[in-house]
Amino acid sequence: MKLILAQGMLGLNNGVFYAMLSLGLAIIFGLLNVVNFAHGALYMAGAFVALILYSYVGAWIGLEQLHINFWVALVLAPVIVGCFGMLIERLLLRHLYKFDPIYSLLLTFGVTLVLQGLFINTFGASGTPYPGQPEQLRGVVNLGFMMFPKYRLFAIVFSVLVCLAVWFVIERTRIGAMLRAGTENPELVKAFGINVPLMVTLTFGFGTGLAGLAGVLAAPIYSVSPLMGADLIIIIFAVVVIGGMGSIMGAVVAGFGLGLIEGITKVFYAPAANTVIFFLMVVVLLVRPAGLFGRQS
Repeated sequence: MKLILAQGMLGLNNGVFYAMLSLGLAIIFGLLNVVNFAHGALYMAGAFVALILYSYVGAWIGLEQLHINFWVALVLAPVIVGCFGMLIERLLLRHLYKFDPIYSLLLTFGVTLVLQGLFINTFGASGTPYPGQPEQLRGVVNLGFMMFPKYRLFAIVFSVLVCLAVWFVIERTRIGAMLRAGTENPELVKAFGINVPLMVTLTFGFGTGLAGLAGVLAAPIYSVSPLMGADLIIIIFAVVVIGGMGSIMGAVVAGFGLGLIEGITKVFYAPAANTVIFFLMVVVLLVRPAGLFGRQS
């Protein structure tokens, strides 16, 4: 039982990133009907922004001892990545809204390749450890059944709070209602004096900012690498499909749940841990094609 609980906690730690990334992806698809394949690359960009702020900015301005710490990066990196996402929406995606979503998928796939190439040429393909983990989050905490790293526990709690806050804003506030109405009937919303194109841009920026936030959280755990997003994006799409395309709650529940299942699977048959999510995706699509929380047409 202790082994199951321990592997469940480790799996839940992976579920942190599944949930946050699939949440941003679900917001972008559910509200804008855009299949953003660049989401994994923007997650990678968030981790690199944290690394650059800590390790390189001081040297660039001639202050070798200056290190912009993790807490500042946790705020700045999502804003920087979100602003970059808004540029992508304004300059590229806006011209494709009248076409089939496959065009946005192909365009964002191209953006992914460009970003990966730029970071590989600048930093190399091998991973770089992030040295800026906060002192207060180093060490372990005794959970009774295992010694668990403090930082990983912080990542779980923090991501749960973020996911709940985002769900509440989208589903239970006036702002969320305006977003949903603006995507379902933009002409009617424009009649009330609301700038729908700006709202769409901000929504895309918010979704990509969540990817950047997940990247900052991942930086102290995983090696910061140009390919770290490519390793996750297929899993994230599977999570979104299982939860229901465009479902905010489905993305969160499926993300944490599948991370937990993946971790527990390692106890009983470790080789299946890498494929259990895709097996579950097939089962869900056969039984409920719209996903667990998606709306049946």
